[in-house]
Amino acid sequence: MLVLAIDTATPAVTAGVVAVEPQQERSTLLAERITVDARAHGELLTPHVLDAVGAAGITLRDLGAIACGVGPGPYTGLRAGLVTAAALSHGLGIPAYPVCSLDAIAAGADRGEPFLVITDARRREVYWAAYDADGVRVDGPHVNRREDIAASLTRVLDHEHPAPLGVVTAARPAILAGEAPAPLTPLYLRRPDAAEPSARKRVTAS
Repeated sequence: MLVLAIDTATPAVTAGVVAVEPQQERSTLLAERITVDARAHGELLTPHVLDAVGAAGITLRDLGAIACGVGPGPYTGLRAGLVTAAALSHGLGIPAYPVCSLDAIAAGADRGEPFLVITDARRREVYWAAYDADGVRVDGPHVNRREDIAASLTRVLDHEHPAPLGVVTAARPAILAGEAPAPLTPLYLRRPDAAEPSARKRVTAS
């Protein structure tokens, strides 16, 4: 099966095509397009998807599923990826599987000891999750100041963004099992910067 990977949970605009074969232990990356630009998710994601599909030598109709990073991440970036994944899923009639973006990074980590995955959350904070020696998430995702998180775990994967292969690897068990995907629900973890103004108090004349 050919799977489209999308992630916009970080400053990177990420898209790729990955081949998932039941008889193979690992999936195979066929093509990827990644640009680090926190202001270009809406502008670059669709071109990156089309470029990756073309570089893989296929068309959108050849895709069998989509794996989409759902964060944690900021509202604007996540929205671009989730809307694109949902639109392609609907238009092509294929499932779109949500993936915690930190799990996608963890999917490429070496096994053997517990570790943390960390990405930049801005505001002097980080998004993070803890994983056991087998790469299974045991805590998180959370957002905290770096100095406040599990200092006892010395092995830390501090990544700028997940890779398409990691996104699909995290979704691989559900894809191969033919499971119905969960909703594409974003992991924001904190309120947006913008807030609605409070209602003005009504002033009455005495």
